[in-house]
Amino acid sequence: MAKKLKKLRLILGDQLNHQHSWYKEEQDEIIYVLMEMRQETDYTVHHIQKVVGFFLAMRNFAEYLKERDHEVIYYHINYKENQQDLAENLKQLIKKNDIEKFEYQLPDEYRLDEQLKEICDSLSVESEAYDTEHFLTQRDDLEKFYKGKKQMTMEYFYRDMRKKYDIMMATKKDPEGGKWNFDKSNRKKWTGKPEIPHERGFRKDVSGLVKEIEEAGIKTMGNIDEKSFNWPTSREDGLSVLNYFCKNLLVHFGDFQDALHTEQAYLFHSRLSFCMNSKMLSPKEVIESVVGYYYEHKDEIDISQVEGFIRQILGWREYMRGIYWLKMPGYRRSNKLDNQNELPPFYWDGNTKMNCLHHSIIQSLDNAYAHHIQRLMITGNYALLTQCHPDEVDAWYLGIYIDAIEWVEITNTRGMSQFADGGIVATKPYVSSGSYINKMSNYCKSCHYKVSKKTEEDACPFNSLYWNFLDDKKEFFKNNQRMNMMMSLLEKKDAKEIAKIKERAAQIIKNPSDF
Repeated sequence: MAKKLKKLRLILGDQLNHQHSWYKEEQDEIIYVLMEMRQETDYTVHHIQKVVGFFLAMRNFAEYLKERDHEVIYYHINYKENQQDLAENLKQLIKKNDIEKFEYQLPDEYRLDEQLKEICDSLSVESEAYDTEHFLTQRDDLEKFYKGKKQMTMEYFYRDMRKKYDIMMATKKDPEGGKWNFDKSNRKKWTGKPEIPHERGFRKDVSGLVKEIEEAGIKTMGNIDEKSFNWPTSREDGLSVLNYFCKNLLVHFGDFQDALHTEQAYLFHSRLSFCMNSKMLSPKEVIESVVGYYYEHKDEIDISQVEGFIRQILGWREYMRGIYWLKMPGYRRSNKLDNQNELPPFYWDGNTKMNCLHHSIIQSLDNAYAHHIQRLMITGNYALLTQCHPDEVDAWYLGIYIDAIEWVEITNTRGMSQFADGGIVATKPYVSSGSYINKMSNYCKSCHYKVSKKTEEDACPFNSLYWNFLDDKKEFFKNNQRMNMMMSLLEKKDAKEIAKIKERAAQIIKNPSDF
């Protein structure tokens, strides 16, 4: 019988997949290692809840492995032997434990992928990379799917995924309900009814962990209730949130998935993204649970509620990961609109008279969370209209949200939100005046500014910024068919109105703290 090699297996903080085949093998001569490192806390300024969430989830995962008799080495952030660097820690462990082979799961961030390749090249022992066994696609599937096609469109990829995995299909080719996409049913404004159940929350005392983070000298942003941390940080927690979503929130999810409200941070959203992006839950089991619950309760739940949710995971999430691996590393430097301004200071404290931005930012600072329309059409919309450099926007989004990992953050921010890729992800920029915000929210009702006014002192800043942006970038968009209608309206404005718009927009961009 061949002698088993003594192996060291690395588990990154977003690779907490309990169902991975690694853990089903005989475990003789295998050591697993997880590390809390300054390398990972310091590449951008993260929200305190994000650092706490990942560290706590990693610690819970390490305990899960130990309880099943796996040998685990865990480097806490202040552990004296922790070099705070992945390469140094691995070399130290390999030498100390007489390791003969190093194994790791493929990272989902390009920088870590490159770093681990370099580490393996420098090691004196054999190394091997494994799939994370989490996603429903491989890194290069999107490239294969669109080979030879002029335009990449998520919708066709999504339809293919529905067919491939037989999700909500009437036949092999036809979708249930006669339509692939019920997006037009997913745009209702929430005005107080139906009642929104309280989120499936948790009340975890993380004061000890917060103290460790502070003692380590890690710089963070945002707020935290140390005695009552509210995020799922184990697989058991994640399954509980998934079950709660199916039973209490799915029934109205689709209707109000784009709605915004001053008194509701979560509305009918699932709060599952952190569980999924850390891999405590798989997209497959989330989809199966939601679709399964829908089939059991078809008399109560409309197909539009479910399809809207499935599209985000089966379509958008997998698609954005595909874009990431297709377009990196150049993607992180893309700035096709040549935007150069700094992100306004109020993104770090919410101190602005614009009610929509104030609420979205304060909510983000308090909860490390905002749903996709707050990110896209409030904070992202304003950053694009004021022509902020996408590097600044990236850093803020990557830091502030608990679910933000580069593969999903940068494609949504630089692609969908900021149009910095020039149209790879989105066919037109997601910009709007105040009218869209007023249509989808109650933010405008109690705002210092008037959404109905254009250039006056008390006019909604989004109104002048919107037309100023179109005017500034008209050369770039002149051949974009999806922009034809708005460009036509811009051309009809007389010179005096354009001058007023541009003067007002210039004031806002130059002195954002005054607004």
